[in-house]
Amino acid sequence: MNLNESIPETEVVAQPMPSTLSQYRIDQDSFVPYYVQIKEHLRQQIAQGDLPPGSSLMSEAELCAAFQVSRIVVRRALQELEHEGLIYRRRGKGSFVAEPKVHEQLVQRLTGFHQDMVEQGHVVLNRVLRQECVVAEGKIAQLLHLSPEEAVVVCERLRFVDNKAVNLSVSYVPYRLCPGLLDTDLTQRSLYSLLEACSGRSIIRGERTIEAILPPAAIAELLDIDAQLPVFRITNTCYLDDGTPIEHSVGYHRSDRTLFEVQLVRGNESTLPSSYTLIE
Repeated sequence: MNLNESIPETEVVAQPMPSTLSQYRIDQDSFVPYYVQIKEHLRQQIAQGDLPPGSSLMSEAELCAAFQVSRIVVRRALQELEHEGLIYRRRGKGSFVAEPKVHEQLVQRLTGFHQDMVEQGHVVLNRVLRQECVVAEGKIAQLLHLSPEEAVVVCERLRFVDNKAVNLSVSYVPYRLCPGLLDTDLTQRSLYSLLEACSGRSIIRGERTIEAILPPAAIAELLDIDAQLPVFRITNTCYLDDGTPIEHSVGYHRSDRTLFEVQLVRGNESTLPSSYTLIE
């Protein structure tokens, strides 16, 4: 079926159009398909804040009448917006504008979550759920190169961006490398900057893995999501400039609120920009 097909005149229902659409007209002489024109116009309305997060879009029938196009054109435009994460649909209720996703650097640029968010102009707040000293066991001791029965500080934080829960992070730090961590207020502080201040050294590299999983019920409840919504599980081990592992963490990131960015560079390590560190 032709995606530039207009609605037959007999199907048009005269309805008042919202102000955000009232001045927009499909360019019938353009080579750009109608559904793309509609998608880009709605994307612009979302970006400008005319359609804020959580607001409902007009029904398919209303959009058809507003743009004077067939239902298949409108449906294709909405599907594209949904695939891009700009809207979500609820059966029997319609389409709604999705919350904007926060952007995180995943590979090559070694920054912490706090720094990533602050650099983008977001307000970051941590709800500290656990901050205590325990004995490192098994895999944690191995990853942090600790001897048996050596102590680590465990920090469990629920991370909020602009007052909305985005991820849950559990960090393990060798107590002897940063004993002050146990009593530090982490509500609005970057853990990486604190660890560098404690150790007197720079964190220069890390190892990360990422996988999609269904969250345990307790984590889904903390993140305020349905247990059937996948989350990104990210494990991370960071090293000081002398090769000492300083922190191991496991994070659970909401997939509907997170977009990871990867910068790829062709060549060997020497071709990487000076502000980037290779993540092995």
